Amino acid sequence: MSNNGEILQRLAQGVRDMEEDLVLESAKKALESNIPALKAINEGLVVGMNEAGRLYEEEEYFVPELLLCSDAMYAGMDILTPHLERTDDQNKYRAVIGVIEGDTHDIGKNLVKLMLEVAGFQVYDLGRDVPLANFVTGVKDHDAHLLCLSTLMSTTMDGMAEVISLLENDNLREKVTVLVGGGPISKAFADHIGADGYANNANGAVRVAQQLLNKKEVALR
Repeated sequence: MSNNGEILQRLAQGVRDMEEDLVLESAKKALESNIPALKAINEGLVVGMNEAGRLYEEEEYFVPELLLCSDAMYAGMDILTPHLERTDDQNKYRAVIGVIEGDTHDIGKNLVKLMLEVAGFQVYDLGRDVPLANFVTGVKDHDAHLLCLSTLMSTTMDGMAEVISLLENDNLREKVTVLVGGGPISKAFADHIGADGYANNANGAVRVAQQLLNKKEVALR
């Protein structure tokens, strides 16, 4: 394995094993070794967080462990994020993002927010456990092109469908592209509730959002 490969592996290991010091050391080494910050995040920190999520699903980890893993990941993000190469096409699109009411898990949402910002979106983050009507208010207040809804809990999935209904009631549905994602969400579910798109990871979310918005822009010309 190359030295760069070892650094990425140690980033992932540090997150998975809740070793914040290892993450900090490896993030600094990644920059010193000229590993692009986005690569270090995606192939190091995110890999480690995905492994932690798998251990949680297998009931080897529980909420306290998952929180310590996320703390380690965010420590690495604090070092790497300032070094991200951002697009020149700043603030072309406005996005509102949040976690559906009843769910306080926001790691995935935070990653999508970061990746959208890197791609040049102006992002308004409503946070987690967001009352459903607040998504509609957010779309109105910020004249949003994109609305990203996230949840990790199957019990809150129906809230996504309700948000779309609220948008329809306010005649906003055609004005905003709705993207959904999170652990229990699938493309079939997204299609069923009338969302415009679905992604199962942060990079995918940005790619799908850009494709949908560009397509809508072309259609409006």
